[in-house]
Amino acid sequence: MKFAALLALLAVGAIAVQDIPEPTSPLDQHEWLHQLVGDWNVTTEATMEPSAEPMKLESTESVRSVGGLWIVGEGSASFGGTPFTSILTLGYDPGKEAFVGTWIDSMQTHMWIYEGSLDGAKKVLTLNTEGPLFGDPSKTASYRDVIEMKDADHRTLTSSLKGEDGTWTTFMRAEYRRKK
Repeated sequence: MKFAALLALLAVGAIAVQDIPEPTSPLDQHEWLHQLVGDWNVTTEATMEPSAEPMKLESTESVRSVGGLWIVGEGSASFGGTPFTSILTLGYDPGKEAFVGTWIDSMQTHMWIYEGSLDGAKKVLTLNTEGPLFGDPSKTASYRDVIEMKDADHRTLTSSLKGEDGTWTTFMRAEYRRKK
């Protein structure tokens, strides 16, 4: 229940204080996400067309916790003088038994909706999503973002596109290094 609605119901006496649900306690999956909290320098290399030279980009990301259940990351970069901002949200939904989240940025109108899982070694988080096909936004495609924790101060992100033949092609790789 949203906080404002809860306050309104309390104010009119529609519910009593004892009826307010207990806050959810973070699970191990929520704790895993807290490795991402902090300030990061990011080096990205992306190839948007098979024969094109990779684009290289330097950026930053600041990640914070929201109530111990969610993380929110805000990225900042510049593409040839054009500012670029991104917002990432990630959490864990015990009902779905899946990590969930979103991605938005200042260069597109599509909100990417994530659902994914953590590998058995608890090092790799794989997030699946659907979105506009590069080169033909009238079509959709399957995408996969993979976050791998190398150590406490280093992680990677790879983004891949699923082809019509079912194979995954990685088009972007980012290296995240914690700011000291």
